[in-house]
Amino acid sequence: MDLSVNIAGLRLKNPVIAASGTFGFGREYSEYFDLNKLGGISVKGLTLEPRKGNPPPRIAETPAGILNSVGLQNPGVHAFIEHEIPFIRKYDTAIIANVAANSVEEYCTMVEILSDADIDAIELNVSCPNVKQGCLLFGSTAQGILQVTSAVRKVCKKPLIVKLTPNVTDITEMAKAAEDAGADCVSLINTLLGMAIDIDSKKPVLANITGGLSGPAVKPVAVRMVYQVANSVKIPVIGMGGICNADDAIEFLLAGAQAIMVGTAGFVNPNVWVEVKEGIELYMENHGFRSVQEINEALIV
Repeated sequence: MDLSVNIAGLRLKNPVIAASGTFGFGREYSEYFDLNKLGGISVKGLTLEPRKGNPPPRIAETPAGILNSVGLQNPGVHAFIEHEIPFIRKYDTAIIANVAANSVEEYCTMVEILSDADIDAIELNVSCPNVKQGCLLFGSTAQGILQVTSAVRKVCKKPLIVKLTPNVTDITEMAKAAEDAGADCVSLINTLLGMAIDIDSKKPVLANITGGLSGPAVKPVAVRMVYQVANSVKIPVIGMGGICNADDAIEFLLAGAQAIMVGTAGFVNPNVWVEVKEGIELYMENHGFRSVQEINEALIV
C-alpha cells in the first residue's frame, strides 16, 4: 500500500494534514505525538505584522463543535520564518504557510516573502470569517477570488492552495474561479459563520458577536461541498470540516479529496491525526486499495 499523495507538486508521505488555526506551529502537539507521522502541517494563519487577535471571550463550545472568533492572532510572517520554520524542519513533514491579508497588495507581499522561505506550499486564506477586512471579503465572491489569486499567482514560487469559505451560494463557482486564476489546489471548507447567545445575560457569548463554527456539526456540509468541487474542477482538492476519526476522513477521500485536514478534533483528542492515518491504512488493507487515488475513484453513485 502507498499512502503518499502528490498535490500539484507537493508530495506528502500520507494524506493527513494538521489544519491551520487549531495546530499553532506544532510545538504544543509535539509533546503528545511524533510530528513525523503527519503528511503536513498547515500553520496558524499568518499576517504581515504581528496580530493580537480579537478580544475575549473568543471561543465557545457548542453541542457538536466550537465557535471561534480568535481573529488570526499570530506573531507575523517574519517571526514565523525566524523562529517557527526551524522548529518544524526538525520533522519529516511538509510545511504549508497559511496566509491572510487585508488587501491584494499585502497578500502579494507576504507570498513573495514566503516564496523565498523554507516552506513547501502556500495556502491562501480568503475565507476567515473573524476579521473585519480582507479574507472573507475576497473569498465570498468569484470575482474577489479571481482578483487576489491572479495577483498572487504572479509572484508565488510555491504550490498555491486557495482555502474556500462555505459561506457562499455556490461553492463550485468559487472553486472554478480559483482554478481559472491559476491555483494549484483548493482546500475546503473553512468554518461556517455562527452565533451563540447567553440567555441569562442576554448578550452574545462571543465578544465579536459572531464566529466560525467547526467540529462534527459541519461535516455533512463539508463532504457535500468537497464532492461538488471535486467534480467541477481539474485541480486537486484538500477536504476538511468536522473530521474526528478515520471513518470521517475516508468519507472525504471517497468524495474526491486527495488529502484531508484535521483541526478541531485535536482539542478533544491530541492523538487524532495519528489515529486517522492508521485508520486509513487499515481501511486500505481491508478493502484492497493500493493507493489513496484508488479510494478517490471508488465512490459508487
